[in-house]
Amino acid sequence: MCPRHGLCYSGAVARWIIIAALGLALVIALGAAGCGQKADEPNTIRLVAWKFNNPGLWRRLADQFERQHPPLRVALEIGPHSSTSFHDLLTQKLKNRSAEVDVFLMDVIWPPEFASAGWALPLDQLFDAGQRKRFVPAALEAASWRGRVYGAPLYLTAGVLYYRRDLLERYRLPVPQTWPQLVSQAKLIVAQDKSGLAGYSGQFKQYEGLVCDMLEFIWSAQGRALGPQGERCVLDRPAALKAVRFVRDALIGTAAPRGVLAYQEPESLSLFAQGGAVFMRNWFYAWPILSDSKRSQVAGKVGLAPLPRFSGGESASCLGGWQVGLSAYSKKPAQALKLIKFLTSETVQRRLALEEGLAPTRAALYQDPWVLKAHPHFAKLAPVLAGARPRPRTPLYPAVSEVMQVYFHRAISDSDSDLPELAGRAVQDIDRLLGLARGQ
Repeated sequence: MCPRHGLCYSGAVARWIIIAALGLALVIALGAAGCGQKADEPNTIRLVAWKFNNPGLWRRLADQFERQHPPLRVALEIGPHSSTSFHDLLTQKLKNRSAEVDVFLMDVIWPPEFASAGWALPLDQLFDAGQRKRFVPAALEAASWRGRVYGAPLYLTAGVLYYRRDLLERYRLPVPQTWPQLVSQAKLIVAQDKSGLAGYSGQFKQYEGLVCDMLEFIWSAQGRALGPQGERCVLDRPAALKAVRFVRDALIGTAAPRGVLAYQEPESLSLFAQGGAVFMRNWFYAWPILSDSKRSQVAGKVGLAPLPRFSGGESASCLGGWQVGLSAYSKKPAQALKLIKFLTSETVQRRLALEEGLAPTRAALYQDPWVLKAHPHFAKLAPVLAGARPRPRTPLYPAVSEVMQVYFHRAISDSDSDLPELAGRAVQDIDRLLGLARGQ
């Protein structure tokens, strides 16, 4: 136990070192032993997919593919809605070299892990120079590892600022461009309104969402989590410390209630949708909820904009979304590639936008008249995605994220926290993990 802060980062790092070592040993052992499984039906492609909110959409897409590509068939396995649970299900299959997987969905943070483990095949043949130009650049960046593409981008999301348009208009205030301006406006409106409003709502619980929120502050202050080549952690540099200090001193307990330290996406959205906050950071999915008068008390009163920045920096959003991968153990890669190409086609991307409200990965669809008619707010998403960035690229991202979660939460929840000390310890532990990843 750490005498000042409870469980030390090193405990989490040690646990991940053991997990990584065992995982590497398992991959080697399986490579020597071989699969031993029989090939599946030659015309059946097995797709392991993450669960859509729209029931039956995967089956409808599979039916469309089958009509266009006879005699191919798609066998669907729908995994859990939770990214973590889906990751557990999928990696277990891939570790076992299962014949039950040909094509699978990947969260945007998984390609380095899946590529390094040898679970996913590169998809460079689908992305020549002409094709690359058709996709949002950040989507392909997130899908790549060491110069090769391992995930075909399916749909995107990113962090965005939601604001009470009616309140800014009432007090004749512009949409804030910088974080200090947002705090100043929030304090002014809260003081004038006197209805118990909170100034800001976001995701600050100790979980993956906290990493996304904090990286957006750090990036917009011209800081980084890892160096340009991902060789070491730089959270102890001045720009990163400045951003963390701002969140601790200017947001938590001031512009934002201390309760946000326990907020994930649903809690932060609930506060804003009930008319309880002036500003909120959340993902794209929140817009249709906020626009629905049956689910939102502020329907028709909300605006959407890129996240603010610090002086001298640029607006930056954390990229989220999903990609389609090809199993290294598929017995029918040529057929599987046809399904991957279909799922990331402009036709399917348009359908996902229209039926599920998912933001496309193909840039042209942000000017598509059918898409914009159904979702006019998509016109505002293109500049947000232009500033979107993937999270740190490393095969051991889950372990790196765990260290960052502990560091960020301790740093912002204690007004007297020693930020350089906490950052220094986090840097040491993340550097150990990065060294382990290089040794794989």
